[in-house]
Amino acid sequence: MAEEKKKEKAEENMVFVGKKPTMSYVLACVTQFNGGINEIHIKARGKSISKAVDVAEITRNKFAEGAKIKSVDIGTDEITTENGDKINVSTIDITLAK
Repeated sequence: MAEEKKKEKAEENMVFVGKKPTMSYVLACVTQFNGGINEIHIKARGKSISKAVDVAEITRNKFAEGAKIKSVDIGTDEITTENGDKINVSTIDITLAK
């Protein structure tokens, strides 16, 4: 039970960027900042990386003007496809803080 609470709390400040419109993710970030969270992780993989950068910049420059980019972490995940092949996918984690 305590582990579920920790996991829920850890994911509370994360925004996973995918195929939705950019402003959907910006709204998620702004909502979290307005809800009292002081640090947000914007995460993306593959083709969504450029959209994650856009989300961070729009959030920082237009809606949460006191926010700063705390860190940017890049990496690679190894994913197994339906065929059983293993491919590498780039990842990014942008941390915005008030």
